[in-house]
Amino acid sequence: MEITLQQVIFGIVALMMMVCSVLAVTTGKILRAATALLFVLFGTALFYFILGYTYLGAVQLSVYAGGIVVLYVFSILLTRSDKNMNERIPRGRWFAALATTLAGLALTVFLLLGHGFALGGIPVMQELDPAVIGEALIGMGKYQFVLPFEAVSVLLLACMVGAILIARKH
Repeated sequence: MEITLQQVIFGIVALMMMVCSVLAVTTGKILRAATALLFVLFGTALFYFILGYTYLGAVQLSVYAGGIVVLYVFSILLTRSDKNMNERIPRGRWFAALATTLAGLALTVFLLLGHGFALGGIPVMQELDPAVIGEALIGMGKYQFVLPFEAVSVLLLACMVGAILIARKH
C-alpha cells in the first residue's frame, strides 16, 4: 500500500491536534490552554481544507478560531484570571477520567472497524456550491442547522454577559 502526501499531512495534523487537545485540558495556565485550543481549531479547519471543503474551512477559521477564541481570551483577560490552575486532583477522579478515556477509545475503534469507516479512503476533492451550504446552514428543515447556530449565539452572549459581570465585581 502506497502512502500519499495527503495521508501524511492528515497524520501530521491529527497528531498536532491530539497533542494540543491534551495540552488544552492539562496545562496550568489559562492563556496557554486557550492557545492550545486555538491550534486544535486550526487543525479542524485544516481537515476541512484537506477534504476539499474550502467554504467550511473558512467558516471554521473565521467563526471558531477567530471569534470564539477571541471571546475566550477577552473573558480571561476581563476576569484577570491568570492564576495558576494547578491543584491536586483526587485519585478517584483520575480513575474516572482514565475509565472514560478508555471507553471512548474502545467505542471509537469499534465504530471505525465495525462500520468500515477506516477502509474508505479520503474522498475525491470536490468543491461544493456555497449557496447549497448556505441554505443548509440557515434552513429549518431536516439536516439543516439554524438551531445549532442560534444556540451557539445564545451561548456566546451568556459568556460575554458572565465575563462582564465577573469583571464588574471588582
